[in-house]
Amino acid sequence: METRANRKKSKKKWWLLTPLIIIFLIIVGVGIYAWTIINNVEKTVDTKMHEPVDSIDLQEVKKKLNATEPLNILLLGVDQRGNDKGRSDALMVLTLKPEKDEMQIVSIPRDTRTLIVGEGYEDKINHAYAFGGADMSVQTVENFLGIELDYFVRINMEGLKELVDVVGTITVNNEIEWSDGKYNFTKGPIEMDGEKTLAYVRMRKQDPAGDFGRTERQRKVIAGIIDSGANIANVTKIHEVIEVMGNNMTTSLQFDDMKALLDGYSDTRKKITNYQVQGSGTKIDGIYYYIVPQEEVEKVRNMIQE
Repeated sequence: METRANRKKSKKKWWLLTPLIIIFLIIVGVGIYAWTIINNVEKTVDTKMHEPVDSIDLQEVKKKLNATEPLNILLLGVDQRGNDKGRSDALMVLTLKPEKDEMQIVSIPRDTRTLIVGEGYEDKINHAYAFGGADMSVQTVENFLGIELDYFVRINMEGLKELVDVVGTITVNNEIEWSDGKYNFTKGPIEMDGEKTLAYVRMRKQDPAGDFGRTERQRKVIAGIIDSGANIANVTKIHEVIEVMGNNMTTSLQFDDMKALLDGYSDTRKKITNYQVQGSGTKIDGIYYYIVPQEEVEKVRNMIQE
């Protein structure tokens, strides 16, 4: 399949989903006009957070944005530790459909086996970020689903810890009991600071539901952040949130794009649907992969493009 690397483009319930979406929504969904009174916000977005990629033609995307056409946004959650570049721990395609006042979120399992565009062989889809950053991730997801992406948003999972510490501790209702050697997670309500929250969302091997269970825990964390962040309009807190985003987030969106999304796409929050790409796990040469059949790929493509 031809990718855009070889061509130009021719042309409060929705918060409860993943760490990526809360950052995205903080920017485009609440308070962006209030934030414009803070001198450094636009500068932070356009100089510190903005990252264009070759595989996305921003001029063509802006035409779609100005015409309020449907948009596909790749959300990347990257678990980066120390000097390690990191892999995309979470991948989602957020589709805004203004003509239907609908938002759709498709989650792609991190172990999905597919062609890594630019490398020329099949591997886990989350490795694309480690090999070639956001640009390779965009091309690989486009090739996998047969769609075009208009923007990307990337957040380092460490930023989730900092965000929790900004808004204060959060409380979630935990459904399975486990210990990671440092923290004991009992069943029922548990209160967590940023460090404990990060351990809570990172755990996977002790969860019988694997990645699906981790996704559910991420949703609980987001709900907790929203509950604790009700007073985020406080100017001091806003400065702290901006600092967290500037240090942990990059996006091809510019400040004006974010305002345009608020103006033309805010009603997409009226109807939220989410879906996880379905497949089955197997081992190839001793390595675990998630295999998605072609019929499922076509189903997801139609969901995004309909």
